Parts: sequence; structure tokens; C-alpha cells
Amino acid sequence: MNNSFNRFFLLVILILSTALVQARDGYWQHFVHYTMDIDFDVSKHQFKGQQKLMLVNNSPDTLNQLFYHLYFNAFKPGSAMDVRSRNIPDPDPRVADRISKLKKSEYGNLNVDRLTLNGKPVSFTTQETILQVFTEGQLILPGDTVILEMAFNGQVPLQIRRSGRDNKEGIDYSMSQWYPKLCVYDEDGWHPNPYIGREFYGNWGDFNVNITIDKDYVVAGTGIAIDIDGKLLPDGKKKLWQFRAERVHDFMWAADRDYVRTSVTLTNGPIVYLYYQDNPEYAESWKSLPHYLNEMFRLASSGYGKYPYPVFYIIQGGDGGMEYPMGTLVTGKRSLASLVGVVSHELLHSWYQGVLGINESLYPWMDEGFTSYASDIITSKLLDPQGKNDPFTPSYNSYFSVVKQGIEEPLCTHADHYNTNTAYGMASYSKGFVYLHQLSYVVGQKVLDKALFEFFRDWSFKHPKPNDFLRIVEKSSGMVLDWYNEYWINSTHTIDYGIKEMNTRRGKYTVTLQRIGKVPMPLDVIVTYTDNTSECYNIPLVLMRGSKENDTKVESYTVLKAWQWPDTEYSFQFNMTKKIKKIEIDPSARMADVNKDNNVFIAE
Repeated sequence: MNNSFNRFFLLVILILSTALVQARDGYWQHFVHYTMDIDFDVSKHQFKGQQKLMLVNNSPDTLNQLFYHLYFNAFKPGSAMDVRSRNIPDPDPRVADRISKLKKSEYGNLNVDRLTLNGKPVSFTTQETILQVFTEGQLILPGDTVILEMAFNGQVPLQIRRSGRDNKEGIDYSMSQWYPKLCVYDEDGWHPNPYIGREFYGNWGDFNVNITIDKDYVVAGTGIAIDIDGKLLPDGKKKLWQFRAERVHDFMWAADRDYVRTSVTLTNGPIVYLYYQDNPEYAESWKSLPHYLNEMFRLASSGYGKYPYPVFYIIQGGDGGMEYPMGTLVTGKRSLASLVGVVSHELLHSWYQGVLGINESLYPWMDEGFTSYASDIITSKLLDPQGKNDPFTPSYNSYFSVVKQGIEEPLCTHADHYNTNTAYGMASYSKGFVYLHQLSYVVGQKVLDKALFEFFRDWSFKHPKPNDFLRIVEKSSGMVLDWYNEYWINSTHTIDYGIKEMNTRRGKYTVTLQRIGKVPMPLDVIVTYTDNTSECYNIPLVLMRGSKENDTKVESYTVLKAWQWPDTEYSFQFNMTKKIKKIEIDPSARMADVNKDNNVFIAE
């Protein structure tokens, strides 16, 4: 363990130099390096571990306490996760009341046996899924590098949510969020969130992980495998599996006695490894999946930034699909289309969460919404190259449905605190998706595409927040866009514009528009004439202090006087050179207008 750890001390000077640059830029983040040795007992589904953690305090603050996540402790009757699931109106069926019915041998456990800070014992206390550590007078000053060493033990729970043993498809071990994981300390302070089943937030760093397990198991995990087939130990009973990962914020692994492994080296991309059971019910889907991977990675890298790691693992396991650095756990019993779709989604999480380390608890809509936007576009190109189906409509319809039900909550709601899973799911996946697609309506598609690429470039291996992305869009567009986040993130106000009337007078058409909803928006108003020619009139908001370039399919494009948002009506005129067939607000349907019935005027 010491040999693998020593070389990383050579990086300390570089890390500290990076911290100084970060400080000058007003941004900072901690750096961690984990070295872990794990001895796994498959007969009891238990393990013992030794962890050495190097922490570089890049913050401007002095720390006198630390917090760790102990996620496995959520999988016990009476836990916060159990209680929450049994009391929420619409529980996730994967959880429901299943935790309350676990036997003791099926519990999840994660316990720290001893802990030292720079070689000196420190006290700690455990409250379910959070370990609080007291530094006992050893202050961790700004710029300090400290070493935390611990012994810990755990029991793998029966598969309930994401992590566990013996999932519904018979995968032996899906090991995610399985180790004592240091909580993030950032400019908002510590984030010791109790685990109730939502998403994760981790420190950037490096991992050296050594796993000893029964020789009959095939193991896959985050990072580079030192020996991809494992190393048989002298006793002939166990194998040692060694993994190394740099610039990641989590470590996942999986093990199964029936895994088969295939791989494909992508053009200008990583090596992709597939681990799955060769089950005749679904093996053909897995065997056909590599056909799509080259184009999947190409589209993702060209559209949103180049995938930075040398490998990617697609591993059968878990309880659906879940993203981790350099890989994903997905259930395998799927049609080819379903498998392509879930892998595309989880792969794009390598951008929006894997490399852009978004705080998923605070901003799940950035994590899931941005991923859904990018992956749905890519999946559509892979499976529907003729474009017969609109990849955008389902997310808009989901948003409209929740609004109609009256259960929407603001996007700024903490993931754990949504009142319903329905509202959380819609907000995170659908409204987050709409946030991006609708933004293209405001600033133009080319500007949005450019901003997404620059977002990846500027914020890779950091923890961006909503305003960090918005500032990039503002710089790319030259517009002021704070109002957009205020309305779309911090409120549940809705958009509703309508055409009130169209009049003719003195050789001119006069169109009067209404703002019925509370959210102000710029408008594209398309006038179509009886000869099937069209003109687009773009009405920006005064709040924008600018306007977009034409990104419609209409060549004739006129930018009108900006609309003051307090005004509920707006009129404009144009010459009666042709007879009008219809007038329509936003035929691109990018604006999430909750009532489109009043968006079209049909001439008599």
C-alpha cells in the first residue's frame, strides 16, 4: 500500500500550485487521494478494509472537523431512507417498503473501527449514514496536506437501490458507494447529507484500490486494471484485483461469477469493456451494442467535449442505469434499443457529472437534465436517423403533465426534499431538459451549442453551479440572462403567450400579442402568406439587452423593438403586400408554453 501511495506525494507541489491558481481565480476545491485494500468474504457478503486518505485543504478555511458518508447504513429497517420511502406519496417501487422487510443478514453495514489523523488517533461518532470526525486540536490549516488512515468493515445489502448483492438479474455484487467517502467541503461549507436514495457529490482525486476476493469471481471497476484477469494469490483460493484511477470523484466496482468480458477499441476514443452474463434472453443485445459505440462516443465528444479517460466500462448490475466515473452499471435484460438508450444516457453522464462534477443533490436538474438533453439527441441519431420521432416532445409533455397536476416544485429544491418522486423526476430530467432546449430559443441554437462545448472546456474536473453555465451562455450570446434562471429555476411560474387579434388599417397589418403567463420570454412570430412564403418577426425582451441571430427555417427575419416585461400586450405592424394565411407564435415548439391553443391565428 505504501509503495503505491508514495508516488502521489510527488504531486503535492503541483496540487498546491494548482490551488494557488484556483485562489487567484476565486475558485477552489479540495484534492483527495484514496488508497484502499479490501479483503472480501463472499460466504458472508462482508468485507474488511484499510483506507489511507491524503487530503489537501485548498480552501481558505481552517478545518477542525471532517465528515464521511457511510451509505450502506441506509439499508436497515428504520433508516431515514426506509422511513422516507414508506411515507412519500409515490414511492420508488424499487425501494417502497423493501428495506423494512430486510433480514439482519440482508442489512447494509459500514463501520469505521479506528481512525488516525497524521498518525494520531481522533474521535468520531456515527449517525446512520454520516461519520463525524473531530480533529482533537489538530487544526487543518489552509494549504495543509493531511493523512487520514482508517480500518473499516462492511456488509453488502441485498440489492435495493443502486448498490448491493444479488440483483433481480442475479448479478452477485454491484458495489457503488460502498466505502467511507469523505464529504465535500466547498464554498457553501460541508455537505454531510443523510442518504435517502438520491444522488451523490464527491471530491476530485485519485484512487488506488486493491480488492481480494474468491477466485471464481470476475471483477470490473473504475479506472485502469493492473491485471484485467486478476492475480491468483499463493493460497490458490483468492485473486487480487488492482485498479488505478486519476481525476475522478468516486470508485465503483462489480463482481460476478458468470461475467463474460468483451471489448472494443474506438476510433479516436477509449477502450470500452462490456461485462455481462451470457444469457440467451438478452445476450444478443449486448453483442450488438458495440456496433453503436463508436458513433455514440464520436457524437458526444464532437458535440460536448472530448471524453478524457482511456477506458469506459459498461457493466451489467445495479437496478436500472446509474453513472459512475469511467463506467456505468445497467440492468441487462433489455432489447437492443433499450440497451442503446440507457448506455447513451449513462455515457453522457461522463460529461454531466463524471467530468463536470455537479452537486447532484443541489442541482439534479443540471446533472440529469443536461444529460437527458444530450443523450436523447444522440440516441435519436443512432436509432432514428430519418428523424421520424421528435426527441424533445416527451420531456415537454412530462413538464406539462406535472404543471397540470399542480405538484410542480422549483428546480432550486434540494433533491432530497421534493414532496413527491414524480415532481423530483420531472424537475430533474424533464424541466432540466427543457431548460436547455428552451434556452436555444432565447439565444439561438448555435450559441447554445458553443456554450455547451465551452462549459465542458472551462469547468472540467471542477464543480460548476447553474450561474457558471449561465455566464458562459451570456458571454457567448452577448445577452443578459439572469432573468431566465430566476424564473425557470427559482419559481414555478409558467409561460403562456397568445395572439389577441389581427387588424388591417391603412395598408398595414397590426398584430396584438398577449402575455398571459407570468414568465416573460422573447418570441418568434411567423407570418405565413397564402403563397406559402413566410416572414419571421423576432421580439426580444428588454431584459435581454440583445437579440438572437436567425435560427429559424424562415429566411426573412426582422428583429422588432424589445418588449418591456411588465407590459401584458404588445403590437407590431407590417405592410399588407400579401394575403395572410396564418400567424403563429413559436412554431419550433421550443418555448414551454402551457397553452398553445392561443398561439395560432388562422385567417378567414
